[in-house]
Amino acid sequence: MSDHPNPKTEPFSNAEKDPHDWTTGGEPMTGAQASYLKTLSEEAHEEFDNSLNKGDASLRIDELQEKTGRGK
Repeated sequence: MSDHPNPKTEPFSNAEKDPHDWTTGGEPMTGAQASYLKTLSEEAHEEFDNSLNKGDASLRIDELQEKTGRGK
């Protein structure tokens, strides 16, 4: 048997990894992230920052979701 956990039976996944630990976290945010972040920023009456990378955009999305009550 392998020492690696079975991803189908483990309660966590890579999607739950801290964005600071993403190997692609320093790349520019995706189009989907930018679009959603722009929407959330408008709803929260906060400035949209187009310069965020993938990791920081993910954290900002989480923050604005909490503020606006979306996505939870």
